[in-house]
Amino acid sequence: MPPSLPPAIFLFGPTASGKTGAAVEIASKLPVEIISVDSALVFKDMNIGTAKPDVETLAKAPHHLIDIIEPTSAYSAANFRSDALRLMAEITARGKIPLLVGGTMLYFKALESGLSGLPEANPAVRARLDARAALIGWPAMHEKLALIDAETAARLQPNDAQRIQRALEVFELTGESMSALYAKQQNEALPYKVFKIALIPSDRKILHERIALRFEQMLAAGFLDEVKALLAKYPSLTAESTAMRCVGYRQALEHLKGEYDAHELRDRGIFATRQLAKRQLTWLRGMEDVTEFDCLNPEVNSLIFYYINQAIKI
Repeated sequence: MPPSLPPAIFLFGPTASGKTGAAVEIASKLPVEIISVDSALVFKDMNIGTAKPDVETLAKAPHHLIDIIEPTSAYSAANFRSDALRLMAEITARGKIPLLVGGTMLYFKALESGLSGLPEANPAVRARLDARAALIGWPAMHEKLALIDAETAARLQPNDAQRIQRALEVFELTGESMSALYAKQQNEALPYKVFKIALIPSDRKILHERIALRFEQMLAAGFLDEVKALLAKYPSLTAESTAMRCVGYRQALEHLKGEYDAHELRDRGIFATRQLAKRQLTWLRGMEDVTEFDCLNPEVNSLIFYYINQAIKI
């Protein structure tokens, strides 16, 4: 990667791994500005259940992309990418380093790799392509694909029905070839030299204990009252609303509707959070060029600070 690219830092890890604490400490010592990479923290009035940094923390280390929309609105990976790129450019122009912190791995992927713009499957188009293939055969469909997308056709066998169908479907829906859409995605490469830092627990059991303790603390801090207040302020919220699909909120809604008692709410909330952590760790295992730190190490924040200082030569 060309050395002229400005630096950016990605700090990610599973829930309850201490990302916020690490980010705040980095911000107290280095010229960074924090951008939240969390699909739950974008929502206003959702504080306890999202483990949103408190007012004192945000005053000390402001976070971009927190409290930007109401819970009745939706926010996508594409929205995040657009907002993050704008903020990163502004931060760099101020002579500071963007520090992107959070656990929504899809957002990190969208930011770094771009969005291909491939359309969702269309049953009507697929049925029409299947009918045509039944008449002329998939090798003939492959020949048709070669006329509109030679690059994709060259990668596929003449009888690869599923992939030939998808490539033809994409062209019919967008008017562009699949190879052209993927090329656009490659051209969207992030214009920064990215330093990726992951907080990974050396003992998964201890992380699970942290998750359980945090969910219990949320309940004690008034999580259920927060959900009741949300329902009162935003009557259109349901279990299917994007905001209410955040971990813990769906379980709280089900409990408030009488579907199970407080003990089961606790168990279900903790289980859902553990499953989230498992998915986040799976994402992280598949990422390249990541420097890992043990989030259970009492000195982890100091180690991260030293690594950044040395890597970026601040």
